[in-house]
Order: sequence, then structure tokens, then C-alpha cells
Amino acid sequence: MSYIVSGLQSAPFAPLFGLDDQALAQRGIRRMTAPQDGLYPCRVTLADVPAGTDVLLLSYQHQPAHTPYRAEGPIFVTEGHADTAVAKGEVPLMMAKRILSVRAYDGDDMIVDADVVDGKDADALFRQYLARSEVAYLHVHLARRGCYAGRVDRA
Repeated sequence: MSYIVSGLQSAPFAPLFGLDDQALAQRGIRRMTAPQDGLYPCRVTLADVPAGTDVLLLSYQHQPAHTPYRAEGPIFVTEGHADTAVAKGEVPLMMAKRILSVRAYDGDDMIVDADVVDGKDADALFRQYLARSEVAYLHVHLARRGCYAGRVDRA
């Protein structure tokens, strides 16, 4: 089963980068600078942010469904990316080097299965879940901190 891993659209975040730190704080958002490579994964680019790069840390509603699984949580985003990252048939490096929590949702946005997997082994789990007819899509989270990492759909 072939799949696509998608990052978030950048457009909703673009106006936030023009705000000063006080205006961001009023919205519960923090501007930060990556202190080292690989510490902050951007959810638009699906890549780790290089040291010295400014990021926004904000709460994002990654599961807007009107179900008990509606959820939001912290994510990092970087500025200036017009296109959403899409990885076709491969696990992005930012995910592959971390422990992941993978949640399989059905067409009614209810979780039908979930597992924790080493990112380097996520490809097999993505394919296994998406081969099941009741699974509509997957959400991937970084297991250690619980942050949303991306969405996986059939290709």
C-alpha cells in the first residue's frame, strides 16, 4: 500500500511571523531560536530546523473532528515555506529518527488502532494500517513529547 506523508499548510501561520513577541504571547505563541540542529521539527517542512533558525511554538488543532478524539497540541513552524512538504512512499527523516505514536482513524474520525514504533520501522506500520479497509488515514505524533508530526494518507 503506497502512502503520502503530508506536512501542514503554511498559509495559516504566515501572518504570525509579522507579530511582535508581545502580540504572539497574547495568542499563547512563543518565538524561539533553535539552539542546535535537530531539536525542533517543523510541521510544514517535515524537517528538523537548523541551529539559529527562528521558529514559532504554538498550539495547533490537528484533529478538528467533532468526535471524542478532537485534539490540539504544541508544534513548531518556520517561516517562508510556500509549499507543504509531501513525502511519497517514504518516512521523512524528521520522523524516521524519532519514536512515533501512530493513530489509525476511520472515515468517522474515530481511532480504530494505534501503536508506538521506532521511526525507522514506521514504513511497515503505515503500510499495514493503510491496507486495512476500515482505516481512512493516520496521524503521527512524536511519542516522547506527544506532539503532532504529520498525516499519512493512501497515495
